[in-house]
Amino acid sequence: MASLLKESSKTVAGKRKREELGENEGERNGVGENEPKKKRNKQRVLLLSSRGVTHRMRHLLNDLEALLPQAKKDAKLDSKHQLHLLPELADLHNCNNTLYFEARRHEDLYLWASKTPNGPSIKMHVQNVHTMDELKLTGNCLKGSRGLVCFDEGFDSSENWRLIKEVFTQIFGVPPSARRTKPFIDHILTFSLVDDKIWFRNFQILEKDPENPSAPPKTSLVEIGPRFVLTPIRIFEGAFAGATVFSNPEFVSPAAVRAAVRRKQGESYRLRKEAQMDKGVRKEKQKMPEDELAVRKVFA
Repeated sequence: MASLLKESSKTVAGKRKREELGENEGERNGVGENEPKKKRNKQRVLLLSSRGVTHRMRHLLNDLEALLPQAKKDAKLDSKHQLHLLPELADLHNCNNTLYFEARRHEDLYLWASKTPNGPSIKMHVQNVHTMDELKLTGNCLKGSRGLVCFDEGFDSSENWRLIKEVFTQIFGVPPSARRTKPFIDHILTFSLVDDKIWFRNFQILEKDPENPSAPPKTSLVEIGPRFVLTPIRIFEGAFAGATVFSNPEFVSPAAVRAAVRRKQGESYRLRKEAQMDKGVRKEKQKMPEDELAVRKVFA
């Protein structure tokens, strides 16, 4: 009985101590009893690709992983027809955003940006990919630092662009409490709209001129990389599935472009062969009839 009383007294004392500590932490942080608690940014991103990616696609994936400290990289997805598995993988990794790079024919790259598990999802075509190692730019930033996410004013022109802006903000915005993050802001991620395409650039914020450090501070931007261009194709209501919210009518797949080029080349080859045949027929028609007193006939 005495032991039970001791244990109960210990639990009561522990509860009181925890309550006091909680009150002290709230007073220390400036949060009172009636004030609402500040919401925490808990955005985590799952990065993965499909089979068949080239070295440039793989380097682009590694560059994005270096830019996003809250990202978790997973192994390649075996089948491109099993996109319904991606929300489950994101749930297993405790991620609520997914960036999936889908490679086709070892030359076409598509990017899926999705909010898991409820959506929406954006499918985009990636062009003009240049990685950090390829560009040889002079800019540099601290690995794991947080970056400012800036958007062109064209993203406020329609509902589709506003939706894309919100998804990109939650994916590329690094939370202050993310793992492997540093308490510094030294670069800017810019998304610009040109010809209904999204141009991605990464710039370093310089406070001083590197060539003249003793000069007064002057803020400037130096590009770091990577850089690429995104063409939105479709926006789906769910995560990698669901009804189509937006469809780009002007998008033509690169496979169709290559087929049209081959068809044009085949048409020129056919016209050239037909011209050669017509030339042979005209020569046969223009030949003079052979004379009966020709040398070949007389001395046969």
